[in-house]
Amino acid sequence: MSVLDTKFVQGFIRMCNDGWEQGWHERNGGNLSYRIKDEEVAEVKEFLHYDNEWKPIGTKVPGLASEYFRVTGSGKYFRNVIIDPEDGICIIELDEKGENYRILWGLVNGGRLTSELLSHLMNHEVKKGVTNVYHAHTTNVFALTFVLPLEDKVFTGELWEMATECPVVFPSGIGVVGWMVPGGREIAVATSALMKEYDVAIWAHHGMFCAGEDFDLTFGLMHTVEKSAEILVKMLSMRPDKRQTISPQNFRDLAKDFKVTLPKKFLYDK
Repeated sequence: MSVLDTKFVQGFIRMCNDGWEQGWHERNGGNLSYRIKDEEVAEVKEFLHYDNEWKPIGTKVPGLASEYFRVTGSGKYFRNVIIDPEDGICIIELDEKGENYRILWGLVNGGRLTSELLSHLMNHEVKKGVTNVYHAHTTNVFALTFVLPLEDKVFTGELWEMATECPVVFPSGIGVVGWMVPGGREIAVATSALMKEYDVAIWAHHGMFCAGEDFDLTFGLMHTVEKSAEILVKMLSMRPDKRQTISPQNFRDLAKDFKVTLPKKFLYDK
């Protein structure tokens, strides 16, 4: 038995590799974090090193005090996680105030946590029901941020229309953050503010953040939004307008049958 034998670690490794195979993680792009459950901490506790030094997070997340997370490393490649997990990922613990962290396992060849740790932790703090926060450089969403208005209403409406399942998979909609320097507190604050309302936030000209209750739901959410974006990119390459589409009333009918609540602000006539 080792840390690598546990189900939650294997799920983390698989998700990193799945993202790589989708083409979302060029070089060292993207990052993933997982909030470790108490029973999972108990499974691996004997393998953790509690004598490592505490380091400042760079912000305060008191809602996550004393919690444990599995996180990807800065400068590490998703394509290598499946080959050498102990080099590219780690387990961290936050202190009792949610101001500092220490690495308990992993990053054995040195390195730092993902540069977007602030965004991950602040998103986890506002989304207490999720275990995963995932950031990927999704190609088609990336492309759309150059041609669509950077507005929640527009991105949600356009992507809902591209596939019938979309309003069911992400019924609360999509938030959009205009371009900002990544890795800092300002973009983390902007993203976590959107995540109070949504499970998906797009970073203009950079990629996407998704939050979910487990690995399958989180990856599936990212995959669905990106596939919808791919359909829209293809449609726009064929003609600039839609000859027919899914109407607001169609969405209302869908919501009724699938028992989801769709915000009225996204059900508008264009």
